[in-house]
Amino acid sequence: MTDSLRDDYPEAAPFIQRAVEEHGEEWVLEHYYEQLYPLGRVMAMPDKDELPFYEPEEHDTMTEDEKVEMYQAWSEYRENLRTGTKPDE
Repeated sequence: MTDSLRDDYPEAAPFIQRAVEEHGEEWVLEHYYEQLYPLGRVMAMPDKDELPFYEPEEHDTMTEDEKVEMYQAWSEYRENLRTGTKPDE
């Protein structure tokens, strides 16, 4: 992990480093939005393209519209948990 990432995201860097050690950089990039990015609810998380091993020629990232859609899905999921209902009920 680069010092820049540790300086900019001191809380998140250990989680990202641990995921890299356990699964590898490719796994982290492939599963970033599902496994690590949700930690942004409790701490500052870098965008995927800020990771030191992200290569724009090789990897993709979510557009702003895709992020909005993901946040809306999370919101609906939390509301379903809160109310004890299933989608479309």
